[in-house]
Amino acid sequence: MITRYGYDVVGVVAILCLVGFLVSWFLVDARAIKGSLTVVSLMVLIFTLFFFRDPERITPGGADLIIAPADGKVLSVRDVTDDEFLHGAAIQVSIFMSPLNVHVNRFPVTGSVKYFRHFPGAHVVAFDEKASVRNERTHIGIAHPQGQVLFKQIAGFIARRIVAEVREGDAAVAGARFGMIKFGSRVDVILPRSVSVRVKPGDCTVAGETVLAHFSTAG
Repeated sequence: MITRYGYDVVGVVAILCLVGFLVSWFLVDARAIKGSLTVVSLMVLIFTLFFFRDPERITPGGADLIIAPADGKVLSVRDVTDDEFLHGAAIQVSIFMSPLNVHVNRFPVTGSVKYFRHFPGAHVVAFDEKASVRNERTHIGIAHPQGQVLFKQIAGFIARRIVAEVREGDAAVAGARFGMIKFGSRVDVILPRSVSVRVKPGDCTVAGETVLAHFSTAG
């Protein structure tokens, strides 16, 4: 399944690959060049389809669960102070998404979208801590019955477009798709200090399935 957020890119790449294939077979005489252009065109198309894949996910039930919004690897879990949405002591979980990961993002909790901001910016490599304040990004805050959650889509060095079909007042459902970051990126999830975190640096996450934390500290 290909994500609808990538239909435009896939369409353009498919047309360019078709043109490259036709040129190689009808306008180029050298057999070696024909073969090379054909292979390159197929590889580019296959990678594009692979990048924009959008597999179905089964989101675990539980009103107290905070689910990973992105596929990738946990870069860090650290204490921070958030003055933007949580307004106090918080825990930040940072997830790095390589170009090989699924890049469709999903809501981490069910609730109401109370905050949305887009910030233009630079394109520092996504695993650099400065990326969270320097790079182009969107900040989305959700009010959950047990606490507030802020998460950030952060464009990386290669990424040049963030898609976030979110507006203040929208209803959010844990595990539901809401957008993506195209070609390498990072997602930061800012949680209340009282949550019980279930991941550590180096862990791999699956959007819509991996439990990042519980609102209740028990267990």
